[in-house]
Amino acid sequence: MAASGVLTRLARFDPHVAGTFPLGLAVPGSDIDVLCHAPDAQVFAEALWETCRDFEHFAMWQWQKAARPVVAAFSVAGTPFEVFGQALPVQEQHGWRHFAVEARLLELGGEGLRAAVMTARRAGAKTEPAFAQVLGLEGDPYRAMLALADRDDEELKRILKRRGSPGG
Repeated sequence: MAASGVLTRLARFDPHVAGTFPLGLAVPGSDIDVLCHAPDAQVFAEALWETCRDFEHFAMWQWQKAARPVVAAFSVAGTPFEVFGQALPVQEQHGWRHFAVEARLLELGGEGLRAAVMTARRAGAKTEPAFAQVLGLEGDPYRAMLALADRDDEELKRILKRRGSPGG
């Protein structure tokens, strides 16, 4: 990650690495997720173009949803990256909130939870659906995980225990 220089290139956008690599849940094909605070989508897109366009497989687009985040995907030394820039500070973005609660759950649930989530990941599940499956959460897995983000550790422990989750 550090050798890529991506964080340095995007330093003015408060980049944070999130996702499966720092959680220890990467599977073949996983990418490195970089979340950025990009109050001005045009300025962010121009910076991405200037600093990352020479990376292999570079592509960039802007979502059509209300917040219209800018996303870029590329590879560095064979490792795929996805950079996501949104007007919200990183700590308020859904991707960061998912990442933070997943990290807390892994800390509370230990190796048993990690192993169960990895089993689901290896079977093809994305990260949030894997957690939701292991925890027995119903409905949209992304919304279900987001709903856990504001819960305190004691409540997360109760969820782990109630669901009979490994490590709970």
